[in-house]
Order: sequence, then structure tokens, then C-alpha cells
Amino acid sequence: MGERPLSMPHSPHLSPRPSGKPAKYDPSFRGPIRNRSCTDIICCVLFFVFILGYIAVGLVAWVYGDPQQVLYPRNSSGAYCGIGENKDKPYLLYFNIFSCVLTTNIIAVAQNGLDCPTPQVCVSSCPAVSWTVATNQLSQTVGQVFYAANRSFCLPGVPGDMPVHQSLSQELCPSFLLPSSPALGRCFPWPNSTVPEVPEISNTSISQGISGLLDSLNARDISVKIFEDFAQSWYWILAAVGQMMSTLFYPLVTFVLLLVCIAYWAMTALYLATSGQPQYVLWAPNVSLAGCEKVMMNTSCDPMNQPVNSTCPGLMCVFQGYLSTGLVQRSLFNLQIYGVLGLFWTINWVLALGQCVLAGAFASFYWAFHKPRDIPTFPLSSAFIRTLRYHTGSLAFGALILTLVQIARAILEYIDHKLRGAQNPVARCIMCCFKCCLWCLEKFIKFLNRNAYIMIAIYGKNFCVSAKNAFMLLMRNIVRVVVLDKVTDLLLFFGKLLVVGGVGVLSFFFFTGRIQGLGKDFESPQLNYYWLPIMTSIMGAYVIASGFFSVFGMCVDTLFLCFLEDLERNDGSLDRPYYMSKALLKILGKKNEVPSGDKKRKK
Repeated sequence: MGERPLSMPHSPHLSPRPSGKPAKYDPSFRGPIRNRSCTDIICCVLFFVFILGYIAVGLVAWVYGDPQQVLYPRNSSGAYCGIGENKDKPYLLYFNIFSCVLTTNIIAVAQNGLDCPTPQVCVSSCPAVSWTVATNQLSQTVGQVFYAANRSFCLPGVPGDMPVHQSLSQELCPSFLLPSSPALGRCFPWPNSTVPEVPEISNTSISQGISGLLDSLNARDISVKIFEDFAQSWYWILAAVGQMMSTLFYPLVTFVLLLVCIAYWAMTALYLATSGQPQYVLWAPNVSLAGCEKVMMNTSCDPMNQPVNSTCPGLMCVFQGYLSTGLVQRSLFNLQIYGVLGLFWTINWVLALGQCVLAGAFASFYWAFHKPRDIPTFPLSSAFIRTLRYHTGSLAFGALILTLVQIARAILEYIDHKLRGAQNPVARCIMCCFKCCLWCLEKFIKFLNRNAYIMIAIYGKNFCVSAKNAFMLLMRNIVRVVVLDKVTDLLLFFGKLLVVGGVGVLSFFFFTGRIQGLGKDFESPQLNYYWLPIMTSIMGAYVIASGFFSVFGMCVDTLFLCFLEDLERNDGSLDRPYYMSKALLKILGKKNEVPSGDKKRKK
């Protein structure tokens, strides 16, 4: 058999392809065009109208909301501890904290603001020692037993000449105290404290109550020591961070914008959840006692006029909750949904802004024929202003598409959580398929949006045209896309692993005190749980490394698209030289007939 003739190099300009026509040579093209107009104006207007509505929701929440109910604990009369008349009394003391877990489970108690059917009083400090009212003290006065002994734990307004047995029967003063420490603004007992011998509490109930309470709240001493560790190690945690922030200029801007979006949504959701007027009702610890049958329990009352000399022992006007009537309260669910949509849309828009700005800066570098002479003086600032001025609508369009898919995934996750107890394998299989499809769709949209923003930054066209052009360009070079994507992912993975692993190892040796001879200024603090600052340092290093390498990844993607177009537009001749750098020309085995920087590019 004779030798097969060598095939001629395939020219992309000679045969049509299903992935579109290659880019043509344009002698006037110099990278990101300057003469551009606003794109996707309708979506831009819709986005601004939505933002105005989002601001209106925040104003409504601010007017009707009352976040103090979750920031500060309330006593039995509904007054806040730590502010107002109780400014010097920041902690809440439960007379019988075990009733909180004996009457209902701790999850339900936490959802109701840790309220439980026992009198609660604001105190300046939590009890330090165990104490129980002795039998010989029942005939004494409240002033002798409580006030004179510096036990200011009775409800406000209890007279000092009241007999102790009367104050206990009406639950105006506690019958026992346990050594406690403040957590979440409330006094929680120590797990090893001595159990008081009172008739209304059995040993089994107390052990179950303490165990359930401390387990659900992650243990008193652990939470307190965690805060202590943070207070002693915060400086050293921010030391893997301060030096790196200066190199992450734009990711820092993106981080601040994301923080604003999340903080605004969180405050709006908090105010909406706490909207409504407080409601107070009559309550007694034991309605079966003589004299309580004539009292209409759970009826509205005035907390400023507490019932006195009542035939029902312990009758009080207590805070019950917030009324759900009113226009805002009836529309609360819709407003919260609007807020969630605003959170997703604004976050995705901020991320899109960062990608488009970085793409514009990197593209201006690639398409500068004489580097660095032709590179703009402030490429990042120019790209930022250009993107905000002309392409806010296009970014909002792409962010909205991604937002709708993410919300659909969130709804599907919620449905799956609710149906998790179902034993139908067919339903679980269908749900799994739907979740997998939406996950793949979200990944594809992120990929498409990312490349569309690059084309928007370069050519200034609308989102749909830019997405189409980017997709077609990538499909014409699918092999290069796959190879570069895998190599880039591998490099980014090893880069993150190196940074995070290095910070983790260094923080482990430092916070465990294994690095000696650093001097007093660099001496590791004494910690209860050394793993806490270590894990915080690792998480912080991961966030910062992700921000830095996201810039690197955007640079690679932008230069790759520019490189593909450079190969289609130019051939290295005197009239059509490549824009790529000399190093890349050598790697590809190509050359320009006119050396870069020696002659002027022909118009």
C-alpha cells in the first residue's frame, strides 16, 4: 500500500460547524469595546423596582418589628432584662428551671423564647451557691431571709415585711437557688450542683431535667469556655488573615457587599418575625387550688397592674406572645418569601458583578498588543464603572435565572425533609432524580453565566447573545475546554490544600504550645479547647484561599476565551498577528511575523 497523503491543516473558516461560525478578523478590535450601550434594560428596571420593594419590606419590618424579644430575655411581667428599668439586671433567673423541661421538651421551649411556666425575674448576677429555705425561716419575713442576706431574687415589689411562707405560696420568691452561670442572658445551673430537697421535685425529674437542658444547650461549661477561648485567641486567629487581605482587594469588596446583603436580609427577617403587639394574660402556677376556680385564666390583663390580695395563690399577669392580627402579620409569610428571593437575587448579582469586573480587567490585559504599554492605567476601576453603568440589567438577568433554580432546589430540599419518614422507595427515587437534575442544572447555569459575563465584559452585548456566543466558542474548542478545566481544577485544589493545610498545621503547633522560644509577645494563650481557634483559623484560611483562587480561576477562564478568539481572528501574519504573549506563542509553537513591541500594528 502506498503512503497516505498528508492532510492539509483544517481551517475553521472553510467548513460550517453546528456550533456556529468562528469569529472573523476585525482590524478595529482592541479588546473590551468602549462604545457600548445599556443592555437588558427591562431586567434592569425590574431589578431596581424589586430592590425598592425590598427596601420597603425592610422599612415595614423596622416599623412593626421588635427584635429585643430575641436579643434580651423577658421576665414574668414582660419587661426586658438588661435595658430600661432593668439596665443593671441583665440576667434572667427561673424560680424552678426544671419545670421548663418537665412540662414540655426543650426544643419547644427554645422555640418559645425559652419561656416556661415558672416565675422569672431579672437579676444583676446569677446565684453563686446552693441554698434552700429552711423550716425555721418560713415564719420570718422576706426582708430577713432574702434582702438582708443579699438574696435579691424575689419579684419586684415584694414587701420586706411579708412572711416567707406567704411569698412562697404565691411564688413571689424562690424556694431554692442553684449555683448558676449566665448563658444566652439566662442563669443556667451547674451540672454538678447539689440537688435541693423540695417536695415538688423528685430526684428522677431533676436528673432528667439537668441532663436534657444541658445537652440541648451544648453544656453550660462548654459554651462559656468557648467564649473564653475566642476572647483570648481572636488576635492570633486574625494574624493567617491580616497579611493576606492586602492581596485580595476585589474579593474583599465582594465580601463586604455579600456581608451587606446577608446582614440586611437577617435584620429584615428578624424584625418581621418579631412584629406585632405584646399580649399579656392572667396565669397561676396551680389553677386547681382553692380560690383559683373563680379567676378567668388566659384573659388579657395589664402588666403594670399586677393582681394583689387575690384569692388565687401566685396569680400574675404574664407575657404570652405577640398578636398575629394586622395587615403586616397576615402578610408575614409573603413578606418573608419576598425577603428570601431578595437574598438570593442580590447575592447572585454581587457575585456576577465581581466576575464581570474581573473579566473586563483581565481581557484588557490580554488584548493589549504592546504589553504593558497598551494596558489601561486603572483596568479594574474602569471595568467596575463600565459594568455598573451599562450592564446592571444583564447581570440581574443572569442572577435571576440562577436564583430561580436555587429556590427550586431549596423547595425540593424542604419537601424531601418533610417526606423523609416515608417508606415509599418509588417516591424517594423520584425525589432523588429531581434533586440530581436540579443540581446539574444549577452547575450548568453557573458555568454558562460565568462565560456569558466574560463576553459581556468584552463586547458589551446583552446576556442572551453573550451566553450564546460564549457557548458556541467553547463548543468549537471542546477538547481544549475539557483539558483546561481539569488542569485548572487540579491546580486550584492543590493550591487550597496547601494554604489550608499549612495554616492548620501551624495553628495546631502554636495553640497547643508546641512552638517554644517565641518570646512573651508570641506566647500561645491558655485555652480550654485548643481545637476551637484551630478550626476557626482553618475555616478562615479556606474562605480567604477560596477568594484568592477564585480571582485566579476567573483570570484563567477570561484569558482562555480571549485565547480561543485570538486563534480564530488572527493567524500570526504581518496583517493579523496574535495578541497572546511571547511565552504562550513559544508553548504553542507559533510566532508572529512582526515581533511584539518592534513595529506598530497595522490598522
